[in-house]
Amino acid sequence: MTSAVGKLLDRVPPLTSLPLPRSVDRRWLTSHGPVSELAPAPEGLKPILGDPGAPVIGHSLSFMRFGQEFGLQRFAEFGPVSWMGAFGNRIITVSGADATQAVLTNKDKAFSQEAWQFFIGKFFPRGLMLLDFAEHHMHRRIMQQAFTRDRLTGYVAQMGPTVRDGVRALAADPHPRLYRALKQLTLDIASRVFMDMPSGHDADAINRAFVDAVRAGTAIVRYPVPGGRWAAGLRGRRTLEAYFGRNLAAKRRHDGGDLFSALCHASTEDGERYTDEDVVNQMIFLMMAAHDTSTITSTTAAYYLAKYPHWQEKAREESLRLGDGIPDIEALESLQTLELVIKESLRLVPPVPTMARQTVKDTELLGFHLPRGMMVSVSPTANHFDTAHWTNPHEFDPERFAEPRREDKAHRFAWMPFGGGAHKCIGLHFGMLEVKALLHEMLRHYEWHVPAAYTARWDYVSLPVPVDGLPVHLVKR
Repeated sequence: MTSAVGKLLDRVPPLTSLPLPRSVDRRWLTSHGPVSELAPAPEGLKPILGDPGAPVIGHSLSFMRFGQEFGLQRFAEFGPVSWMGAFGNRIITVSGADATQAVLTNKDKAFSQEAWQFFIGKFFPRGLMLLDFAEHHMHRRIMQQAFTRDRLTGYVAQMGPTVRDGVRALAADPHPRLYRALKQLTLDIASRVFMDMPSGHDADAINRAFVDAVRAGTAIVRYPVPGGRWAAGLRGRRTLEAYFGRNLAAKRRHDGGDLFSALCHASTEDGERYTDEDVVNQMIFLMMAAHDTSTITSTTAAYYLAKYPHWQEKAREESLRLGDGIPDIEALESLQTLELVIKESLRLVPPVPTMARQTVKDTELLGFHLPRGMMVSVSPTANHFDTAHWTNPHEFDPERFAEPRREDKAHRFAWMPFGGGAHKCIGLHFGMLEVKALLHEMLRHYEWHVPAAYTARWDYVSLPVPVDGLPVHLVKR
């Protein structure tokens, strides 16, 4: 190490007691360009240290391959605020409970959602997650009318038969790739609850278009090359716009129980409503935000239930006590063991591994200087594995969320799978209910197992998914 680089690294702040990752080849993770300062810092502030990684792509492939372990390694090496090259940009990475709290609560309005435009703006324009400040507040107030208690009760009633039929259909394959099976089922649920669309050819076409739009966001080649992800995503977006545009007038005339109808008729106390264009944009955004996160969460929880059969049996006993009827919202909320398992799964594998922001002015974060116009990536990884907040954080231990331990209360941002601040996930309660409904039906109908030596490996090309699709042995009860 040169003396110049050594001096730079000497200025890295002391780390917390965060454990280092245990299961990766560190030689691959730590191969990077020379450590340097992002930009000169004003007097009294610290410069941000980091490195560019490989030419053009930077550390993109490192993150996609190692995800969580890569984030932990960067935190251990550089501390809570650093920079790296990725996707052709210099990106400031923010980790740790105090740093993420400062960014996500955004008290001085220095951080905007503009960074999301780079990743998904072409496919989910004007979605709630991409809006800022007063405009975001207005759109969120309207959308909140689609997630009231009465609406959630109706969504649960709608999804129940689809969930039960879909879970029963899993019996056709005793050795499924569970992620793929659950992805299809959550797409069917989204079609039914969001659009009141039954399964069939039209639903399959909409589902394919939606998947293409989601996958395009992390394309390395960000140009509509024929056959590429970007081109497929643009085509998927056009398909979705055409579908919602064709059906919007009918939804305006009749207030049904689906989310599409709810957005068409949502209104604040001040009479603010969505335009037709708003409804289309928010519907496509909500399909993205709700579907993938529910698929990943249900898959992750199913994996840990397979890996730890005593927890599977404990959750099953609770589900069987509900009887044979399709559970309503109160019944699902009563499944406390399942809720502990889901929360621990969200801690270990958060379905949204990064949250993008952009600085709209020079600002300060934990004594570091952040220049205007920088892309900022906020990650829950370090927060979820910090021994300052969690006991043995690499272990699966759902009891950490139960009284009296409640380790998630150690810091407001110790556990943040749904983000935080003004942009905290608006559908988090619906998502928990959907995942509970899926796992409840699985527990009633099956036992499932993985080999004792099996450990899932997660691919972060888009959002975390099991590389092998999560093969399980499914036994009908």
